[in-house]
Amino acid sequence: MDAGGSTPQTKVDILQFDGWSGLFAHRDMILTSTETDASACSRTWRKRGETAARPVWRYGLWFPLVQSWAAVFLLALAFVLPVATMTQAQTPPSAGREIRLVALGDSLSAGYNLPASAAFPAVLQQALRQKGLNVSVTNAGVSGDTAQGGLDRLDWSVPDGTDGVILELGANDALRGFDPATTEKALDAIITRLKARGIAVLLAGMYAPRNLGPDYAARFDGLFPRLAKKHGVMLYPFFLEGIAGDRALNQPDLLHPTAEGVRAIVSRILPSVERFVAGLATKP
Repeated sequence: MDAGGSTPQTKVDILQFDGWSGLFAHRDMILTSTETDASACSRTWRKRGETAARPVWRYGLWFPLVQSWAAVFLLALAFVLPVATMTQAQTPPSAGREIRLVALGDSLSAGYNLPASAAFPAVLQQALRQKGLNVSVTNAGVSGDTAQGGLDRLDWSVPDGTDGVILELGANDALRGFDPATTEKALDAIITRLKARGIAVLLAGMYAPRNLGPDYAARFDGLFPRLAKKHGVMLYPFFLEGIAGDRALNQPDLLHPTAEGVRAIVSRILPSVERFVAGLATKP
């Protein structure tokens, strides 16, 4: 109460949100104000030394508006939260654990005459991650290695915890004219031992140089699809598909890819590796 009498009161009807029931309801509210004259809410400025009249605002005048905005906010939140939850639920499994691959190969995997960042494993890893896949690719390539050499170093080249191996060996066997049966035996042993350890294999095939004759080429080229069928593993028929013999994509020896050549290899093999990784992601 003011000294001069009762305070003016106003009764208004407001729409109020009930946070417990989640419903809107009408409520009566009594508003009070010590100023009924609208001019009392305006600013007036006086000369220096005089007191300036200040506007008088009562919280009660704004309370209905605050409640209305709060109700709208809560209602919007009720729609936003389920959508956010659905979006999170639809996040691809690639955001889960890291899939660990090893590229077990020769100089084609090692990156002969190239910086490590331009070698096949590094470029492949980058391409996979750009696809949103949580995959690492370890470089276990050794320049000059043969299929038998890969078998000899298998255990320390492919550590425990590896999910899959891209097996790229055999090119040096053909360049040296090794008996294809010897190469097949070594690759067969590698695949057998990897599978025994629960490690999946993507077999990258190779073609023999045609100057070794059609008989040798037929025997060598055929060993890769034969091994893939025997062991039920994925086959990428020719690792150098699209760049073999291309001077623009190979170093002067015409045997090893340039950095651009490696990128061409990766772009072609990437769909196969994506399918390979998808199969690994379903394993516990």
